[in-house]
Amino acid sequence: MSEVTVRFVGGPAHDLVRALPADPAGTPPLRWVLRHPDDPPAPGGGGPDHLYQRDRPAADGVWTMSFVHTYPIGVGQ
Repeated sequence: MSEVTVRFVGGPAHDLVRALPADPAGTPPLRWVLRHPDDPPAPGGGGPDHLYQRDRPAADGVWTMSFVHTYPIGVGQ
């Protein structure tokens, strides 16, 4: 599986750049849940998760993922 570079726009991860898995057409996933890497892990796991949605590639070819919502206690809980 290949990867594609994305920039997260808005929300707590604004301007974070990461490599995400790409589909055969070279596009990132439609949606991505992210726990911001600068936040220390919450005791017992969990913590806020941030939902981002695929937007479009910028002029430099880096895709953008736009902030949609924060799940305060994590999406798996």
